[in-house]
Amino acid sequence: MSKRVADLLVETLQAAGVKTCYGIVGDTMNRIAHAIDRSEIDWVHVRHEEAGAFAAAAEASLTGRLTACAGTCGPGSLHFINGLYEANRNRAPVILIATQIVRQDLGFESIQEIDYDDVFRGCSVYCEMVVTPEQARRKTVAACQAALTKRGVAVLVVPADVANAASHEEPPYAVHAPHPLIRPSDADLDAIAAILNKSEAITIYAGAGCAGAHDEVVATAARLKAPMAHTSRGKDFLEHDNPYNVGMTGIIGGSAGYHAVLDCDVLLLLGADFAWSQFYPNKATIIQIDIDPTHIGRRHPVTIGAVGNIKTTLEALLPRLEQHQDGAFLAAHVKRFRKDLATAKAETVSGPDSAISGTYLTKIINKHAAEDALFAADDGTPTVWMLRHIDTGGKRRTFASLLHGTMAGGMPSALGLQKCQPGRQVICLAGDGGFAMLLGDLLATVQEDLPIKIVVYDNGKLGFVEIEQKAAGLVPVYTDLKNPDFGEVAKAMGLWGHSVSKAGELEDSVETWLAQPGPALLNVKVKPMQLVMPPSPLVSPEAVVGMAVYSARAMLHGKGNDVWEMMVENIP
Repeated sequence: MSKRVADLLVETLQAAGVKTCYGIVGDTMNRIAHAIDRSEIDWVHVRHEEAGAFAAAAEASLTGRLTACAGTCGPGSLHFINGLYEANRNRAPVILIATQIVRQDLGFESIQEIDYDDVFRGCSVYCEMVVTPEQARRKTVAACQAALTKRGVAVLVVPADVANAASHEEPPYAVHAPHPLIRPSDADLDAIAAILNKSEAITIYAGAGCAGAHDEVVATAARLKAPMAHTSRGKDFLEHDNPYNVGMTGIIGGSAGYHAVLDCDVLLLLGADFAWSQFYPNKATIIQIDIDPTHIGRRHPVTIGAVGNIKTTLEALLPRLEQHQDGAFLAAHVKRFRKDLATAKAETVSGPDSAISGTYLTKIINKHAAEDALFAADDGTPTVWMLRHIDTGGKRRTFASLLHGTMAGGMPSALGLQKCQPGRQVICLAGDGGFAMLLGDLLATVQEDLPIKIVVYDNGKLGFVEIEQKAAGLVPVYTDLKNPDFGEVAKAMGLWGHSVSKAGELEDSVETWLAQPGPALLNVKVKPMQLVMPPSPLVSPEAVVGMAVYSARAMLHGKGNDVWEMMVENIP
């Protein structure tokens, strides 16, 4: 039998670096599935396509290599969309092979016919259909190249009859993904240096765009005597081995980072596209450097905006910077940060039978996890506790839906991380609400024998949503969850499972859980009323009034015990 288009397509994906493809087979996918089975690409059979897209996004984010998903026509490929938004917003190179009904039935509202171009336009950098067998290689190469060079999702639509057709000889199109060094012009660098050299109270605010530039950022902070705050996505790349670090700002950050940014005279914004304008200083001079020109000045007006890779730009900027001598501004914010850290680490429990807070659980996991562990957290309180209380040390990595803000991403992201890092410890910090959404893919961890470690923060509610409602002065509605014992559920699904509710049993339980050779789930009953407290300057009048109104309404509704419990759990 002559080579089919499906074979050619898979060969091209493999040549472009694809190691893994996540999906569910069926009808229009079958020919491509058999081609994958004959290739070196690993097929991961997920139970829901959304989980497959989250897994692919995590793998691509960690490795930087092209990762694939593949789905059947209509509903199958549609199920990927939430995870593809996650991948695209995180600039993760993912390719979706979205199979389609046969060409002769297109345009007639046929069963399972979907206009994928309309559907995927908002979450992709490329979306094209392979119209004829003669263009199969060229369009597959174009899709791979778009995903790798534009850093996002490429969607390649493949009708079933095209996949099954005999392939044609095409010119030897191949994927090229160069990595050019980009920096601002000498004139721009001179202008930036002129401002920095004459200024004293300078703060660096650094984001995920500083990946690979740790040493250059630290050297710049040393030259300028500048405290360095970082975004949540910049945590992994910047907080370790950095005496100038003053932590995160924003709602989930700390007071030191908050003050360092708002109190400065000059803010040097490096690879950061932080979205909340209220956390930018109104009177400071802002200098922004970013690899993406569309990011310049879109969150807050800036004095100078320059385009460049952070590492390459700082290498060229550093020789232009004079050594600053006055370290008072830096010392004040570093002192505040160290005090914040000491306060956070001082948390204890009142006794062996006491309840477990989400923060205490996270600190125990931080203590016993491997020094190079990978963490994936569900959106909401698990993400906050991870960002505040997991130390990365330059070897660990943390993953969460920080740009898309979706539920259910934790466990399937851990699945993708473990698939591409088989010898590394992978830990999922799961919320009970998000975890239940894609519960079926616990079976994928068993089927693929992926030894991820899942901890469920079981507070019996959509905790972050409840905080939002209380802050608005509302008595929470529709946030309660009636959960099973997830430890027993895990056992029934073929994993190691255990549940714990007493603080005195927690540390041994965590050590035992992490020591399991295969997939394991620890269900932890955590305090249901623990709040995410923003930096003290950010407890806005609206939030204070909102909590007061909530408390009054709760008392009137006979829920005074809830108010008391909230006070006990959150006031030292």
